[in-house]
Amino acid sequence: MTGETLWERLSNDPFVPLLTPRLFELDEIGSMLDGPRDEQRPEDWWPTCLIRLAEQGTLDRGVLIERCLARLARGGRTSDQRSFLKLLQAFAPTVEERTARARSYLALLDALPFVAAYAQQVLAELDEAGLLPSGLLAEASAAVLLRTEKKLVRSQLGWLDGAARRDPARADEVVLATAHAFGHPDPDLQSRALGVTARHLHRAGAAVLPQLRAAAELLNPAHTARAGELLGGELPAPAEAYRELLPPMPVPVPVPGPLDSPEEVAEELASVLAGDPDAVAFERVLDGLVRHAHRDRPALARALEPVLHAHPWSGTHRWADCSPRAVLHVALAAAGQATPETLRSPGFGTEFGNVLAGRLEEAADRIRTGRTPFLLATPTSATGALDTATLIDRLAAYEAAGAEPGAADLSQALLRVVPTEETEVLAAAERLGSPAGQPAARRLRARGLPAQPSIRRRFTPAQDLKGHWRMHEFEGVVLTVIDQPGAECADRRDGADDRLAPDFAELLGPLVHSGLRTIRYRHGTPTRHWLAALPNHREELAARLLDAFAHTGSRGAAQLLPHLAEADGPAGPAVHLAVGYGLGARRPEDRAAAVDALLLLAARGDLDGPLLGRELAELLLIGAVKANRLTDTLRAAATTGAYGTVWSVLAAALPQLLTATPARGTGELLAVAADCARRSGAYGPIAEVSAAAERGGTSRVVKEARTLREVLAGASTGG
Repeated sequence: MTGETLWERLSNDPFVPLLTPRLFELDEIGSMLDGPRDEQRPEDWWPTCLIRLAEQGTLDRGVLIERCLARLARGGRTSDQRSFLKLLQAFAPTVEERTARARSYLALLDALPFVAAYAQQVLAELDEAGLLPSGLLAEASAAVLLRTEKKLVRSQLGWLDGAARRDPARADEVVLATAHAFGHPDPDLQSRALGVTARHLHRAGAAVLPQLRAAAELLNPAHTARAGELLGGELPAPAEAYRELLPPMPVPVPVPGPLDSPEEVAEELASVLAGDPDAVAFERVLDGLVRHAHRDRPALARALEPVLHAHPWSGTHRWADCSPRAVLHVALAAAGQATPETLRSPGFGTEFGNVLAGRLEEAADRIRTGRTPFLLATPTSATGALDTATLIDRLAAYEAAGAEPGAADLSQALLRVVPTEETEVLAAAERLGSPAGQPAARRLRARGLPAQPSIRRRFTPAQDLKGHWRMHEFEGVVLTVIDQPGAECADRRDGADDRLAPDFAELLGPLVHSGLRTIRYRHGTPTRHWLAALPNHREELAARLLDAFAHTGSRGAAQLLPHLAEADGPAGPAVHLAVGYGLGARRPEDRAAAVDALLLLAARGDLDGPLLGRELAELLLIGAVKANRLTDTLRAAATTGAYGTVWSVLAAALPQLLTATPARGTGELLAVAADCARRSGAYGPIAEVSAAAERGGTSRVVKEARTLREVLAGASTGG
C-alpha cells in the first residue's frame, strides 16, 4: 500500500518467514538490502527490519547470522560483500554466537581483505578471552600469513605474539604457526616473523627446531644468517643442484575440418553472433558461408533465415573497428539480402580492422558471383597458422576448378602459411602454374618474409598531438615504442610483399608511431583475430600492438600476451617491450597474463633476459610502470620455479636503476634479485650493486644491495 514503510510491509506479509532466507542466495542483492539509510526512518532500512523480525520471533536470528556468514564465505563483488558485512555487524553477534560459529569466521580469512580483517578481529578477541577452539590459531595463521595484504599479515603476527605473551605454554604452537610467514614474499614481514620466533623460541623447546629449519629455507637471503644463529647452525643446503622449472611447450591445437552442412553453418553463425567468438569459430563460419553458398545457395539461405531474423544488421559505428560480428555482412549476401557498402570504420580504424573488413567484403562479393568454392586462408592451427601442404592442396584444387582466389583471401593465406623445408611440399608448390600459385611458391622458396629491424625510441604523444583536441589525455605521458622497420629503413622491404593486397602489405610495411595512432589503439581493443592475421610474424605483431600494451590501465590488451608468446617468428625488442608493459599493468589479471608470456618465452628459448631487464629499467625510469607492481609480478614469476629466468632479467635491470639516484622501489627489486640469485646459484659481482652497498646509511636500497653483494660473493666462493 502507498505510504507503508518497509517494516509495515514485512511485518504483515505471511511469506516473510519462508522467503527472507532466500534473499541471501540472490546475486547482487546486497546493495538493495543495504539501501539508502535514513536516520529519521530506520523502519525503511532492511537490517533494522530483519533484526526486529528476529526479535519478535518471526525469523530465526541464528539462521540469519549463519546465512550472512555463508554469503560472505561465498564471495562476490566488493559492494555486495560490504553490504552483507554491514548486515552481519548490525546483528552484533554475541560472544556465545561468535564462539559457536568460530569455524565459519575462520572460513572468512580467505575472503576479500575487509571481510578477512573483520573475521581476524573476531577470532583474535575470542582467543584473548580463552574461547577459541583448540587448533584454530594455527589454522588461522596458515590462512593469513601468506596473503599479499601486509596489514593482515602484521595483525596476525601481532595476534601470535600476544597469544604467547599471555600464555607461555603456547610458545610451541605460536612459533610453528609464525613459521608460515617465512615463505611470505615480503622480506620485512619475514623479519617480523623471525622477531616473534626469537621472543618465544626459548619456551618452545627443541622439538620445534626441525620444522622451523625446514621453513627457514624459504627466507630471503638477507635473513639467512640471523635464522641460522636463532635456529642453531647453518641452514641445510638444497639436496639437489638447482633446476629451473618452466611450463611445458604449448602444443598447437589443430582446427577441425570444414562445416558439413548449411544447418551446421547456421548454428555456428548464431554462436559467433551471440558471443565473443574465438578465431577458429569465426574462420570456420566464414569459410562455411562461402563453401555452402557455392554448393547450394538456396539451401544455405533457408538455413540462415532464422539466424538473420534474430540478429538484424545494426550498422557500423564511426569510431569502432570492423569486428568478427561483421561476418553477418557475408551471411546477408549469402541469403540474397542487401548489405552495407563498406565495413571500414570512417573514423580511427586500425590496420587489423581494415584487413578484416577487406576479407569480409571480398567474401560477400565472391558469394554473389558464385565462382569461389572455398577459402584459401582458413587456418589449420588455433594460432591462425596455415599448414603449407594444405595451402598447396587448396591452390591445386583452385587450378583444377579454373577458379581464381580473391586478393584478400590469397594475401591472408600467404601471411599465415608456415615456411617449410620439406622437399616434397616445395616440389608440389613448384608445380603450381596459376597466377595465385606462383607467388605462393616464391614465398615458400624464400622461407617467408625476412625479419624487419626494430627501431626503439622514446615517444611523448602529447607533443606529437600538439594542437589536437584530445592532446590533454596524454599530457605527461612518456612511452617507449618500436618503429618497424622505421622511416629510414622503409625501403628494406622493396618487392618483398609480392602479391599482397594493400591492406595486408600495411601489416608488414613501414611503421612509425604517432599520436593519432596512439589514440586509435588506446580506444580499440585488440583481439585474438588480430594475432591470427600474422601468426608467424610475432615481432611485427608486437610492434603494431605496442600502443595498446603501453596503456597499462586499459582492459584486455595484456590478455593477448600469452598468445603472442605462442606465435612464431623472431621475438625482438617489440615482443620484450610488450611483455615489459604487461608486467607492470594495473590489473592483477593482466600482470598474471604477462607472467605467463614471460615463462612461455623462456620455455621456448626465445626470452632475452638482459633485453627485457634493460627495457624494464627504462619503463621504470620514465614512469611508464610502477615499481611495486613490477616487484610483485617478478616475484610471482620467480616463485613458479623460474628463479634463474627472473635473475637474468633483474641482473640486467639493476645497473641502470642503481646509477645516480636509485629509482623508487629499487630496494624491493633488489630483495627479489637477491632471493633469485641465491636460489639459482648465480655468482659474480655487479659493479653498480657493489657501489650501492658501499654507500652510507640504512636505506632499503643500501641494505638490500649489501645482501645481494654477499649472495653473489658467497656463491662465487662456494662454487
